[in-house]
Amino acid sequence: MSARTKAPDQQDDGTPLGGRRSAARLIAVQALYEIEMAGASTEAVLRQFMDRRWGRRSEEEGAGPLIKPDTEWLVVLVRGVAERMAELDEAIAGALDKARPLERLEVLLRAILRAGAYELVSQTDVPARVIINEYMNIAHAFFAGKEPSLVNGVLDRLAHVLRHQELEDPSGGQAAEDKRV
Repeated sequence: MSARTKAPDQQDDGTPLGGRRSAARLIAVQALYEIEMAGASTEAVLRQFMDRRWGRRSEEEGAGPLIKPDTEWLVVLVRGVAERMAELDEAIAGALDKARPLERLEVLLRAILRAGAYELVSQTDVPARVIINEYMNIAHAFFAGKEPSLVNGVLDRLAHVLRHQELEDPSGGQAAEDKRV
């Protein structure tokens, strides 16, 4: 009998890495929204999300299990944004059009931008293009207007400042695309 080995793009349980990470990003944005709206502590909101906010949809909805998020990634994102919020806000404000200050953006849009900016700053093993795409997808989940384009533009500007070498790679970032999602 041979031991089961996981593929490089899978978690230990065989779930695709990107799916679990994408779920963690979505939950992190929701947690950051709640932290700002309710004024709750980071740890209290994380505990609440870990205990009650995800798992299985009700059988009445007729849905199967949701993708189990990468809980370690979720915690890293939420704590990281909370710890570096002033730095992230400064970077985001610098990437925004001056006619649209950060304070005037919707709370949910700020949460998306902060999480994306945090990943661009601190998670250099995740390709910038992946990060931008992930947070654009999250913006599309919540907004039907121009907000996803705003997310794309702001995160792209930040990526070109923070990760200029990666984005100017003559191979088009193909080597970076093979890294972790």
